Formats: sequence, structure tokens, C-alpha cells
Amino acid sequence: MSEVNSSRNTPVSDFMTNVQPDELQNGWKVYVEKDGEKRRAEILSVQKMKDGTNKFYVHYEEFNKRLDEWVRADRIDLSRPVEIPRPEKKRVTESSEKSKSKLSKVANKGRGNKAPKKSTPSTAATTPGSADDKDMMDMDEINPNGSAAGEFNREEEIEKLRTSGSMTQNAHEVSRVRNLQKIVMGEHEIEPWYFSPYPIELTEEEVIYICEFTLSYFGSKKQFERFRAKCTLRHPPGNEIYRDDKVSFFEIDGRRQRTWCRNLCLLSKLFLDHKTLYYDVDPFLFYCMTVRDDRGHHLVGYFSKEKESAEGYNVACILTLPQYQRHGYGRVLIDFSYNLSLKENKQGSPEKPLSDLGLLSYRAYWSARIVELLMEGGAKREMTIDDIATQTAMTTTDILHTLQTLNVLKYYRGQHIICITEAVEAKYEREKGKKRIRIDAEKLHWKPPVFTAAQLRFAW
Repeated sequence: MSEVNSSRNTPVSDFMTNVQPDELQNGWKVYVEKDGEKRRAEILSVQKMKDGTNKFYVHYEEFNKRLDEWVRADRIDLSRPVEIPRPEKKRVTESSEKSKSKLSKVANKGRGNKAPKKSTPSTAATTPGSADDKDMMDMDEINPNGSAAGEFNREEEIEKLRTSGSMTQNAHEVSRVRNLQKIVMGEHEIEPWYFSPYPIELTEEEVIYICEFTLSYFGSKKQFERFRAKCTLRHPPGNEIYRDDKVSFFEIDGRRQRTWCRNLCLLSKLFLDHKTLYYDVDPFLFYCMTVRDDRGHHLVGYFSKEKESAEGYNVACILTLPQYQRHGYGRVLIDFSYNLSLKENKQGSPEKPLSDLGLLSYRAYWSARIVELLMEGGAKREMTIDDIATQTAMTTTDILHTLQTLNVLKYYRGQHIICITEAVEAKYEREKGKKRIRIDAEKLHWKPPVFTAAQLRFAW
């Protein structure tokens, strides 16, 4: 049992015993009952209830932050010691170490001493035909998620995705606390995953009603029903550029439909931890996928795209709503974005870093699309990386990383070649047997929009 001070206000060690519920504070770690087990959790927020008791917003350690929730004191096991974090000590960062190193070199140079030269590995792209061993090392540095290879291995990355929920979280943000408990959208009741900056008065309601056509939000069911009785909109407020037997796609300009696009960003923020865009939607086009019935077009998911991207991104943000996930719609969204890039005669890639589910979806799409292309077209003739890029609109970086993951990229006589393996053939047969929704390019009625300088000036 941990020793405590006689005053019980200041612990001598990191643990405190005999703690009362009203003494618990943010940052303290306790054991909370979850699914019949006692799980260790960190208190992120404390809120006073109307009856005078407190409720606590907790994050369970080693579990995805989507499972964070509000709990009452009766679920917290205070028979165990409560861990209290010590103040963090200032740590010398790598950048400050480099700065000190540079200063020391300058000082040594002033004294007439020359600092030894430090060789750095080349990070240039591979050059076919070069027999230098560094080509093989350069291939390993390719990472589709915007970070240098070697920062974490595959096992560490999977663990990060499983437990964090996003690869770009800031542990000190207020938005760590989810502010809505439940939303009703059409026939679906959905529990949000993350914080979204809805009006603060809505956070006091147990249920929020969202119109699935206008995306307007209401804290009262009566208000929502009165709104729906008067509203006639039955589809997203844009141009329908694609329709087949399964889905439709609408193109919406963030400048022309600001309110609708802002409502869409608020909704998507409930399920995307890394998303920050809300108010400034003018620079973006939104491509929304819907399914149809006799009541209208129901929003399934969307992706946004910059009107003018200096980095060549073809997707800024992408989301399939939770009620439509695990039905293959995410892959349809990705496929549609690359069909737009093919129409533009450009190679595209999603903006980095991706969310956890986004990264997994893109890796699955890249792998299936390239394997399909190799099996159906590569056997007839010799296929290069540029050929794959031309036919898929993927960037060479994404293609090379996927080929590495599939283990089909070999180094032979001074150049990298693609070798189809039995594992790739088996993967192709499995994918071939699945019934998936495919985008029919002939049903896409769309021309790449051209914007003038005046149209690209963004103001509210």
C-alpha cells in the first residue's frame, strides 16, 4: 500500500489510498468496471450532476479512444490505490540537441578545429538500372502515411492504430472529451466517437436529431419534426454527376453551399478524430455518395477535395458514416476519387496523415487494384510502374509501397522488377469471387472544374 502524507492532501508517492469520489481529478488513473472487468482508465474530465454527485469521462488504457465514456462513481473501484501523475520534467528534444551540436561546431570552427563530416543516406527515388545497394535502402524509406520509415515497425503501427483511434491526436486538447451522447439520423441511432464543435446548448441534450437531407441539427424531437414537415429537400444540394443501380454521387461547392458543407463537417467530426476543418469550406469541393429509395437520397459517405492542391492530393478528407460501414462503400468512395483523377489526367493520393480506418481502407484498395491489374494485364506484356500509375491514377510512391507490402518487388541485375507470386494469385482469386460495387466510368458525367483567380479567393 502506498504511503501518503498525514494531511492526505499531497501524496508522498505516485499513489493515494482511501480516496473519496469528490476528490478525483483530471489526469488521475483509476480502475473502472467495464463489461464485467476492472480496467485501468485515465480521468479526462469531471462534471457535477444535478443531484450534487460527479460523473467522470474516462479513457481506458490500451483500448481505442472510441470506447471513452462517462461513468458514475459507483463504477470506479476506489478500494485500489489511485495513481496520481507526477509533473513532467523538461526533456531535451532531438531538435535542441541538434541545435547544440551546430553551435558547438561553429564554436570549434572559430577555434580552428574542423568538425568531422557526417555522411547521411540518400533519400532520392530509386533509379532503374543502378546497381548501387542504396537503391534497395531507398525503397524502404517509402511510407504512404507521411512519416519516414523506421520510426516504428509494423507491429508498433498496428498497436498504435488499435489503441489510439487516430495517428494525429494531441493529448492536451480539450476535444479529448466527447460532447454528444447519441444522434438520430433517419432510421438510425448512432453513438458518436469523438468531439465535434456543435453549439454548447446541444451538449446538454441526451439525443440530437440530424436531418439526413439538410444535415441540420436539433436538440428537440418536436423541433425536428416541424422542420421536416416543411422541408422539401430530398438529396444533397449539388449536381448529380454519377448514378447507377446502387449509388449516386453529387458534387457540392463549399463556397456555394456553405451551410450544408459546414453541417457535413460537423457531422463527420463526430467520427474523425484528426479532422479540423469546419468553418472555412470555401476552398473545397465535396463529393457525396448516396443510396436511393422512395423517400429520397440518403447520405452514405463523402470525400472532400481541394479546388487547387499544390501537393497533388485528390482527397482531403474521406468518411463512410458508421451505419453504412462494412458494406464496401469505403472502397467505392476511394475508387470514385481515382476515377476523377483519371478524368483529370493526373496522379493523385490522399492527404496525409490518414485516420486509422482510412489508412486500412486505402491499403486494401491499393493492394486489390494493383493485383487485379497485374493479373489481368501484366501477364500479356511487360508492365512498368509508370504503366500502373497511368492506368490507376495512383502515385508511384503509393504503388511502390504496395508492391513492397505484397512482396512482389525484386531487385535483379541492377533494377527492380515485379514478380507475381502464388500468394498474389491466391489473393486475386479471393477478390475475384467477391461481389463488390464497381464504378462504371461511362456513367460518370463530369468535367474537371476550372476556377478563375477571383473564384479561388476565399472569404466569408
